[in-house]
Amino acid sequence: MLEYDYLLFRPPAEANNVIIQVTYGCSYNNCSFCSMYKTKSYEVRDFADVKKDIDYISSVLPDATKVFLADGDALALSSENLVEILKYLQQKFLKLRRVSLYASAQNILSKSKEELDLLVKNKLILIYYGIETGSEKVLKKITKGVNQNEIIDSLNLASSAGVKISATVILGIGGENYSKEHIEETAKIINNTTVNYLSTLQLGLEKDAKENFYKHFDDFVELNDEKILHEQKRFLELLNPTNKIIFRSNHASNALHLAGTLSKDRNRLVKEVSLALELGEEAFVPLAFRGF
Repeated sequence: MLEYDYLLFRPPAEANNVIIQVTYGCSYNNCSFCSMYKTKSYEVRDFADVKKDIDYISSVLPDATKVFLADGDALALSSENLVEILKYLQQKFLKLRRVSLYASAQNILSKSKEELDLLVKNKLILIYYGIETGSEKVLKKITKGVNQNEIIDSLNLASSAGVKISATVILGIGGENYSKEHIEETAKIINNTTVNYLSTLQLGLEKDAKENFYKHFDDFVELNDEKILHEQKRFLELLNPTNKIIFRSNHASNALHLAGTLSKDRNRLVKEVSLALELGEEAFVPLAFRGF
């Protein structure tokens, strides 16, 4: 029987896929807006225990094609350890097509291009990456631990190895005082990288994160839905990617759900946001149906 160490988090797209915990918690765990792993200390699981989990799940779901490696940033594992896990997954799931995990700029930049090439060769195909913002000021205020250049360099390093990237941006995270800078500098990241999937969500702070967030971001002024959608519109207007990007704004936190392909659908998406702003609250997702 498989027993997860809760709380367990995974991207929405991984809901129907196999999840294997290879680490517990998050190796960084200092982002002020995040409350996901505050009840855990970072720990690398013994490979013998990981193998037992893989053995069990593969006996129950032998035809699984996709596996997500949890917890917060499994890419913090050594490449040697990761390759060992990936090879064992391929032995046990004969139809395996893709392995994915959360990743950060810090743990991507800790690996060489050759290491990333080897991981891709062993089916580590997709990473989920929280950009959050491109603003240097906001990155410091949310204690992200990286700067804009490091975000760009890490994304381009991953792309150069053939890793597909699903990136997220948080609307409203700069508050009123840094809204313009947040959107312009974040668009700059997208335009200077080749992410494959891009999602926007609205800032949501759990009760246990609010105190820490405001301690570091003492001049934060929250945006309402209307101002958030103005950010969304401006962000879309500024995007000019060099590759095709599948864009979604359908997270449960969003006041308006959007879907399209960039740059092909950019004008349509901008018009949809403009129409919602004209209609006002009646066009927004009701608060009762939103969450984080």
